Amino acid sequence: MGVLSGYRVIELAGIGPGPMCAMLLSDMGADVLRIDRTADAALGINSETKYNLLNRGRRSVALDLKRPEAIEAVLRLVEKADAVIEGFRPGVMERLGLGPDTCLERNPKLVYGRMTGWGQNGPLAHAAGHDINYIALSGALGSIGRRGEKPVPPLNLVGDFGGGALFLALGVVAGLLEAQKSGKGQVVDAAMVDGAASLMTAIYGLRASGFWTDKRGDNILDTGAHYYDVYETSDGRYIAIGSIEAKFYSELLRLSGLGGQELPRQNDRGEWPKMKEKIAALFRTKTRDEWCRIMEGSDVCFAPVLTMDEAPHHPHNRHRGTFIEAGGVVQPGPAPRFSRTPSAIQRPPARPGEHTEEALRDWGFAASDLDRLRACGAITKL
Repeated sequence: MGVLSGYRVIELAGIGPGPMCAMLLSDMGADVLRIDRTADAALGINSETKYNLLNRGRRSVALDLKRPEAIEAVLRLVEKADAVIEGFRPGVMERLGLGPDTCLERNPKLVYGRMTGWGQNGPLAHAAGHDINYIALSGALGSIGRRGEKPVPPLNLVGDFGGGALFLALGVVAGLLEAQKSGKGQVVDAAMVDGAASLMTAIYGLRASGFWTDKRGDNILDTGAHYYDVYETSDGRYIAIGSIEAKFYSELLRLSGLGGQELPRQNDRGEWPKMKEKIAALFRTKTRDEWCRIMEGSDVCFAPVLTMDEAPHHPHNRHRGTFIEAGGVVQPGPAPRFSRTPSAIQRPPARPGEHTEEALRDWGFAASDLDRLRACGAITKL
């Protein structure tokens, strides 16, 4: 019933942003078929399958892509697909015989999504890299950190998942919409360095205006301001304050007990360090739960800093079903939400090759086709 129900997507198995993109499309109803390697299936890779949450929602076919019969099998699948997503270095899919020109020749309406770190061209296109490298080159990493300290990698959320998976998903869906009008497919070049740079658009605007400095910990959103930071409480836990607007800042002062004191103007940057020390000392006088009782639900823009063990049990997250339990594993549920065509996890994560023959039959392969693929070693019986 998902919003993408009826669309068929082929995912060439990879790591990180590619699988997350496939997960998002699957959660929204697309029939995503993951192409894994027969070597992974034979070795029992990912035996703890249920914890590979980015692989949830789709079936897995294991093929030996070193064999021409397996390549032809993928091209037969391409003929019936609406989109393909892959995350290899530039040129790898072409060498396999599965590049966009070949696939679009077999299916002119195909949307061919390509996920890389550096993009399909440029001086670094063929270099290895990870999230930390892509966000470093985009200016994002250099902007994240406290005053006088080195940059802090924000997990791999900005490059892999924000700048990568989400932009690839957006590009694929946009390509599908355009293909409905034109009848023609196209290639989506989703580079994590591009996506991470795009996420920084507003900050680049602030920098150009002179409102934002290049010094970490010197700005409103990077812990420079005393009213936008994380503070420790008396029990060694933390709370997050984001009282940017004047009316919210007034509420912070009122509920913290500072409202009646003579204080500097909110945006007097020269006074920010002293105000931060004052507020830090104040928040250390009570426990996190005590501050929650005082400020949570108010217009302070307040939240407790929760651990991953705590977050699923918070009353707001429980009310919305932000986290769910599926296959015995607590995990974030599908997002965003649709009023008429709700998203859902279609199935638990699959072992490599778990659905090879079942899925190929559903995509139009006859028993004789499977026999030939098995006989030449393109597929293996688990």
